[in-house]
Amino acid sequence: MEAGASAEAAVSGEVAVPAEAAVSVEAGTSAEATASVKAAVPAKAGASAAPAAASAEAATSVEAAASAGVAGSGVSAADPRLLVRSAGLKGYLDELRRRLSGGELGSAPVVIGLALIAVIFQSVTGHFLQADNLTNITKYIAGPGLIAVGVVFVLLLGEIDLSLGSLAGVCAAVSSVLAVRQGVNEWLAVAAGLAVVCAMGALHGFFFARVGVPALVVTLAGMLAWSGLQDYVLGDLGTINNRHDGLIASLDTAFLGDGDVAYAWALAVLAPALYVLAQLRTARRRAAAGLTARPVGDIALRTGALAALTLPLAYTLNQDRGLPLPLVVLVGVVVLTDFVLRRTAYGRQVFAVGGGVEAARRAGINVAWVRISVYMISAALAGLGGLFIASQQGSADKMLGGGNVLMSAIAAAVIGGTSLFGGRGKTWSALLGILVIQSITTGLDMVHAAQAIQYMITGAVLLAAVVLDSVSRRTRASAART
Repeated sequence: MEAGASAEAAVSGEVAVPAEAAVSVEAGTSAEATASVKAAVPAKAGASAAPAAASAEAATSVEAAASAGVAGSGVSAADPRLLVRSAGLKGYLDELRRRLSGGELGSAPVVIGLALIAVIFQSVTGHFLQADNLTNITKYIAGPGLIAVGVVFVLLLGEIDLSLGSLAGVCAAVSSVLAVRQGVNEWLAVAAGLAVVCAMGALHGFFFARVGVPALVVTLAGMLAWSGLQDYVLGDLGTINNRHDGLIASLDTAFLGDGDVAYAWALAVLAPALYVLAQLRTARRRAAAGLTARPVGDIALRTGALAALTLPLAYTLNQDRGLPLPLVVLVGVVVLTDFVLRRTAYGRQVFAVGGGVEAARRAGINVAWVRISVYMISAALAGLGGLFIASQQGSADKMLGGGNVLMSAIAAAVIGGTSLFGGRGKTWSALLGILVIQSITTGLDMVHAAQAIQYMITGAVLLAAVVLDSVSRRTRASAART
């Protein structure tokens, strides 16, 4: 029997537990997420109290069953991912074996691959990890990285958007024309460009969610139409140079605090500090609710790992010109969107729709609105990415957003770990994926490899990521059946 069907039967077709359960697991805080969804997504009008009670009992029984493996250990029933940590090193090893056998690899393959890329190119070139090279990498990833974050949103629905490259070009073209040719304030010009592409994203979402046209067809048509609009807006010359002292030009050249090294050090210390405070707050809330909290040693280990990343990075970047603004914007967007997806009712609705449209609809979620809003968000992020690309190349032209920009963004999202099948992924995967792609590109440029070689290697990495995702998906399904 299909999982969706059995779940619907269990709750009389009115309270869709499976979609919410999937959302809870994806969010990473099953107990809190489930409680939030019950509050944010009520059962359909007319649903009796009996199915709701049955679903609550089912959720309780599932949690109790998950904690059965640690019965007698003195640990109360709670999230099984936290229970294993209470068993010490053996618990971690058992959990690691369980995750590997169940195909739950997370971001580990990407992080390991990124480390290998850095080691290989550093050993070959001798200066891959130098400050100026790392600064260039962190600047170049902003444009395609922002587009990749938009791709993650669409992939979470199990859909695709082929128009994001064209939307990036349209936003840059509209903003540049208004600012340079029409003399409009550059902030207003940028806002207008973003508003235009948001409207285009809403149009894509409307035809997909309301009219029923497949997303592939809608966005393919948009890619062609908006490319034509981009050419029309730019006019016969086809290129508009940025103002050398304007907002768009500064996106690529600016450094936080005008290169003051104190800013990089402050953020390098602030990031682990905020992380540990957030984790301790969550631990206190879980303890107050009678749930097993993450051990202090676990929090300390994770905080130390984060500090081991941010502090050396700040030191290295400060050897050059400090913290590049493009990196700050990209990481800020990733953090914000990650919070929205994992900590808000809207984010849980996105995961629910990606996990099962019919189950989400039965849970009372406005599926059409979620789809339309996702395409608007992805369009806005593509537009912002287009502005950074225009800043990097010094102009808005007819080729902006074309070439391999869209393919790199899609590849980054998939390589980073976002599933092509919907319902699983994080915006951090876009950052990891684009770091992998840009590191490969930069490293191959440093050894003077032909562009054809770069494309072939990137394609091979993408294929490996998709194969890994497909295999792990089948492994998880097999583990769930057993």
